Parts: sequence; C-alpha cells; structure tokens
Amino acid sequence: MNAPAAKPQPSVGELIARLSALHPKRIDLSLDRMNRLLEQLGHPERKLPPVIHVAGTNGKGSTIAYLRAILEAAGLRVHVYTSPYLVRINECFRVAGALVGDDELRAVFEHCERANAGEPITIFEIETAAAFCLFAKAPADVVLLEVGLGGRLDATNVIDAPLATVISPVSMDHTEFLGDTLTAIAGEKAAIIKRNAPVVCAEQSPEAMAVIEAQADRMRAALHAAGQQWHVSVERGRLVYQDDRGLMDLAAPKLFGRHQFDNAGLAIATLRALEAFRIGMSAFARSGSTAATMPRADGLPRRRSAISRSGCRGRWWSSRA
Repeated sequence: MNAPAAKPQPSVGELIARLSALHPKRIDLSLDRMNRLLEQLGHPERKLPPVIHVAGTNGKGSTIAYLRAILEAAGLRVHVYTSPYLVRINECFRVAGALVGDDELRAVFEHCERANAGEPITIFEIETAAAFCLFAKAPADVVLLEVGLGGRLDATNVIDAPLATVISPVSMDHTEFLGDTLTAIAGEKAAIIKRNAPVVCAEQSPEAMAVIEAQADRMRAALHAAGQQWHVSVERGRLVYQDDRGLMDLAAPKLFGRHQFDNAGLAIATLRALEAFRIGMSAFARSGSTAATMPRADGLPRRRSAISRSGCRGRWWSSRA
C-alpha cells in the first residue's frame, strides 16, 4: 500500500490569510496581545542586536533607507523591518542585508502561529513578532525598526532599551486611532522615546516639538533636533549637513524630492549622534545619499501612490515616504 501523499505546504499568501482571520479588526492598538505572544516565543525582542527605532508621519521609510545605506557602506550588517510592502510581504523583512526567502518566512510565521495557539492577534502583531524571531537568530550589528502606526501602542514598541529613537516629521495622521490634534498625535509618536537613549528629531511644528521635547526631558534622553543641534540645506543642488562636529558637502539624494534632503539629513544626524558607530566620512559620501533606495520591492519603480496588499499594515503609500 502506498503511503499517503504529504500534505502540501501553504503558500506564504495562504498563511497570511489564515493568520489574518485570528482577529476581526485589521488595526486594534494594544500591547497586551504582543507581550503575551513574545512571552510564549521566549522574548526574542530581548535578544536583538542594538535597535534604532523610527516613528513619525512622513519620511520613515526613506530615512531608514538612508540609514541602511550608510551603515552598509561602513561595512556593518543590518536587519530591517519596514511596512507596508509593494508586491511581496518578504519586502518587509531584511535579514543581514538580504530579503527573507519564502521558506524561511513560512517557517517563522508557522512558529509564531503555534506559539499564539489560536488566541486573538492582529496580522501586524504576528508579522512584528516574526521579524523579532528572524533577527534574534541571525548575527547583525544593528536593527532598523519602523513603527507601523503611531508609536505608544504599536507592536514595535516593546524595545525597552533602543540604541536610539528617531522621529521624522509629524503631521495629522490616522486621527481615528491617534487623536484629532497634533499635540495628541505627537504624544503617541514620542512615546517610543526611552530612558537615556538619544532621540534624533526632524524639523517639527511648534506643537509637535513641544511634546517631543517634554518627553525627551522626562526620559532624560539627549535630544538632537533639526535646526538646533544639526542643520541640513540644499546648496547648488548638493546636500550640505552641519553639526558641532563639522560640515559635510554631499551629493544630492538619489530619491526624488526636496524633502529627501531632510530625510537624508535625519539619517546622518542619527548616526553622528551615536557613539556605538564611528561612521567615517567615506561611508556618508559613498552611500548616504547617492546610493540609497527604498528598502522594499528591489528593482521595481517607486510609485507615487499605491495600496499595499493584505498584511504589513494596509494603508496608502505616498511618495513622501
């Protein structure tokens, strides 16, 4: 008698659809479910390389692209978790420089599914836990971690001692979840600031800046703010960055738009604020601006707007990323 045929493995898409059914809402901001799952998984978030945690309304994705480009140009290994994705969910997970493959992604999702044991949990929470599992077992020098929505109750906000936090420009954003004033929204995003970890901040409105400064003061976190501790400008089509350590005259960012000079400046300021990485001028010049590309959908053109597919926080993906 022939043995029964092996049950075919689900595709990554089928697995995502199954995991998405575990919670009736696509977005339900809370850390309770995430903390429960991470405990069941043995707390992979406590076994990560140093983390740079990035929040904000506009520019998170391209700021992370610049951070990654500079760090890799300096010879460092970089894990990256971003959202949403353009074509394949694999784009959200970069392990030591390479996008995760289908087999490894399927295995880590199934591992998280078993640990979750059928309890309610959102798909973004499962995906974030999967990222932590992937990053905890692979050697790297740094993790670049992008907030999905807000900050205070976002699934990524379980890192107790990040190397640094970064806040890109804050504006009115998901008011149904984050509040209907800029002060409230800034408070949600500034909640990723942790005690004694430096925070690097893009130029903000006065309302948002007041909230960020107050949270940094409460957390005794050194604040490095655009227009105060560092400056970025466009001169003759080139990026000029200046802080108390000196001035850099760099090629224009490869990504299009005046705001990309600000995003690149934010990445440069972050790495210059950190004692852990003594990045040489050559890394900034070689890759900090001219070589950076969006860390999703390698080889595909960036679209002005697109809707992400299921998973990785469905939302409009604007050209201001």
